[in-house]
Amino acid sequence: MEKIKLNTKKAEQFLKAGAVEGFEEKVKKAQEALENATCEGNDFLGWLHLPSEISADFIAELQQCADTLRSNCEAIVVAGIGGSYLGAKAVIEALSNSFQWLVNDGSNPTILFAGNNIGEDYLSELTAYLKGKKFGVINISKSGTTTETALTFRLLKKQCEEQRGKEEAKKVIVAITDAKKGAARAAATKEGYKTFVIPDNVGGRFSVLTPVGLLPIACAGFDIKKLVEGAVEMEKACDINVPFAENPAAQYAAVRNGLYQEVGKKIEIMVNYQPKLHFFSEWWKQLYGESEGKEGKGIFPASCDFTTDLHSMGQWIQEGERTIYETVISIEKPNRELLFPNDEDNLDGLNFLVGKRVDEVNKMAELGTRLAHIDGGVPNIHISVPKLDEYYIGQLIYFFEKACGISGLLLEVNPFNQPGVEAYKRNMFALLDKPGYEEDSKAIKKRLAEEA
Repeated sequence: MEKIKLNTKKAEQFLKAGAVEGFEEKVKKAQEALENATCEGNDFLGWLHLPSEISADFIAELQQCADTLRSNCEAIVVAGIGGSYLGAKAVIEALSNSFQWLVNDGSNPTILFAGNNIGEDYLSELTAYLKGKKFGVINISKSGTTTETALTFRLLKKQCEEQRGKEEAKKVIVAITDAKKGAARAAATKEGYKTFVIPDNVGGRFSVLTPVGLLPIACAGFDIKKLVEGAVEMEKACDINVPFAENPAAQYAAVRNGLYQEVGKKIEIMVNYQPKLHFFSEWWKQLYGESEGKEGKGIFPASCDFTTDLHSMGQWIQEGERTIYETVISIEKPNRELLFPNDEDNLDGLNFLVGKRVDEVNKMAELGTRLAHIDGGVPNIHISVPKLDEYYIGQLIYFFEKACGISGLLLEVNPFNQPGVEAYKRNMFALLDKPGYEEDSKAIKKRLAEEA
């Protein structure tokens, strides 16, 4: 089988000669720190060799649970936030028919995502859609007290029990949570739900290859065995023993840090020319933003869907402030074929395209854009993917995870914590008068009164 290919030449040309090679020793030390668990955050390195540690029996157990849900549900709601939903959604959106809502023939349940916001309209519309439907829930929360997910799960649990009966609901509610502790674990034990464990040593944004991602993906009808096989292949390709120049994760981490540290490129734009990859970019943004953005450091992760966003963001990218670079994901071969038709009147002047595949037009748009942006001072990293399927998405997932771990250590931050995420929660709980936050509540309300 082929592997995804990384090409950094059009990024390295913006650096001094030998700049990337200058990172080799630092990258080696970062890899050793990961392998030997001597880096900060070393209690969250369970993702590092996760693909090769997943057993056939475990995949079979996940698949069996997925088959039970699939055979008993018209819709399955995945309740989770951040890493507890983005990985699964990224893979499902990438592999699904773009118009699945319209063409669903009943062979697959509709996969929905909730618990990732507190929008009353969204939740009200979701519960209205589910009314009268046979639906199940996959509740993903290590603690069981994350506000967005806990609030949503309470609503869905009540509705599922009312519509299907308490005993039937037990069969179609699955909890993915901590092995021993937390509200979600306690509720699952009390109610008798099927459960899977979120490993203590795997953080949410690295969890797509745990049950957090694998179960929803299997429920959507996709081959999680192939997904894991792709990740295993990339784990080997990014191994510490692979030479620096041949290791894609090492090269990507070195080049992006070279652009950041040497020439001030502070914003990385993840670009795709395949609309199905929109949520893959969203997953990537969390992975890198939450891992690197701390201590006043970090490359800002942004994303664009081309060619769509060329008609909105294209001007800024071409001629705006030169603090950006692009990482382009290109799919070599689409899964379907569509030829451009002839039109006798040719009023749009496009008959020169007759007989060409639509993808050829897309590829030339991609090439033309890359050339224009490079000429405009935007370094380009290019990642070529043979086709969009489970195997190659598995490769992409592990490639970006491994590179993220290395890159964060090159920045000299802890890539595996997220202390800044807690700040808004303290304020929110204080404003909602949550028990235990009385002093914070007084302080913040006084502050707001003074600022009014």
